Amino acid sequence: MVRSRALTGLILLALMTVSMPAGAVGTPTQVKDIRPDAGSSDPNWLTRIGDTVYFQANDGTHGIELWKTDGTGAGTRLVKDIYPVNNLSSGPYGLTNVGGDLFFAAEDESNGLELWISDGTTAGTRLVKDIFRGASSSVPGGLTAIGSTLYFYADRAGSGIEPWTSDGTRAGTTLLKDINPDAPDSNPGDFTRVGDTVFFVADDGSHGSELWKTDGTKPGTTMVKDIFKGGAFHEIGDLTNLNGTLLFRARTEAEGLELWRSDGTRRGTVMVKDINPGSANGSPTFFTRVADTVFFQASDGTHGVELWKTDGTRGGTVLVKNITPGVSGFGPWPFINVAGTLFFGADDGSNGNELWKSDGTRAGTVLVKDIFDGSTGSDPTAFANIRGTLYFLATDEAAGREGWGRNGRSAGTTLIDDINPSGDSFALGFTLVDGRVVFEANDGVSGNELWRVTP
Repeated sequence: MVRSRALTGLILLALMTVSMPAGAVGTPTQVKDIRPDAGSSDPNWLTRIGDTVYFQANDGTHGIELWKTDGTGAGTRLVKDIYPVNNLSSGPYGLTNVGGDLFFAAEDESNGLELWISDGTTAGTRLVKDIFRGASSSVPGGLTAIGSTLYFYADRAGSGIEPWTSDGTRAGTTLLKDINPDAPDSNPGDFTRVGDTVFFVADDGSHGSELWKTDGTKPGTTMVKDIFKGGAFHEIGDLTNLNGTLLFRARTEAEGLELWRSDGTRRGTVMVKDINPGSANGSPTFFTRVADTVFFQASDGTHGVELWKTDGTRGGTVLVKNITPGVSGFGPWPFINVAGTLFFGADDGSNGNELWKSDGTRAGTVLVKDIFDGSTGSDPTAFANIRGTLYFLATDEAAGREGWGRNGRSAGTTLIDDINPSGDSFALGFTLVDGRVVFEANDGVSGNELWRVTP
């Protein structure tokens, strides 16, 4: 009898080992039904600070307000009803961790839509500054943490939409510079730190949208170079720091939209490579750094939109692999670095849009898994790197659009769970807190609510 029980146990263990794929995660559970009526609380903007994840949600009573969670039901609560009038919403957005403080934009009855800060308590959640005084709104955007300083853009009477900085105090929240001083907006954005310099894109009203830099002072805020002569929109973007050099895309009349680099000087701001020779556009975009390489998608006019890489030099800027035959297609997207490997979605013309990975070589750029068998494609997106495991949203024929997980160093790419057996859960926003991965999902019963899973 004892021998029979032992044999049965060994058989069960063997079956479990075979059926449990590498990289699998635990069973997901709902953290809290924040809106227990028939509606959804729609948690969004999940942002971790320490052992807390902040987000916006609507409990059906207070409108869309700031919430927080530690991954447990008891620890999931409203931080503050910022707009406590007739169930109206403050609509917090742009949640950003700056040195352990949460910055965000929100609207209240008196000040309009302005910059706020929170330490996670009701009393410590406050307006930073009424930038556009009165009930008018400055509508802060582009919130970016640069060290212990917040860079953002905001609107104010007399200056328009210009770059601002904040240390979380009223006195320390100041206009960086009125770049376009004739009241129209400079529309700054894409703030990116390289060493002691912050680069960004702005329009001074004369040169069009160009590359700028700042040391945090008004005198130190200057245009780097007028790359495209004349006052047009030049599509500068994807500013990325690669080992102390800024990489970005920019347009010229002669070469089109191509890959550029800058050391912060006019002379040192040059095109890296004319990927699509002549005035046609290479259109490099979705820059993603992995170690000493930046990956991106681009078109050379021969292979279509494909996976490229660069080390910041002309010789080191090359096509990684021609994944999709011909010149059509949308190209690989999105990109994420997981444990030193690039993961992305791509369509090879046979399997549909599926999960791929690359080590930067042609041979090492391969399909990870055909999640939706055949040519339909699982359309992987909403990528998140959680301690070396890739979490993402994808579709298969049996479960629909659900959350998936893959360990970057194992062979396991697995469905987390079919959270919504009657439809799609659209699980996304994966964020680690206190050993749990929290995310938003719809189980078809409670609506779109907050969930968790243990890796």
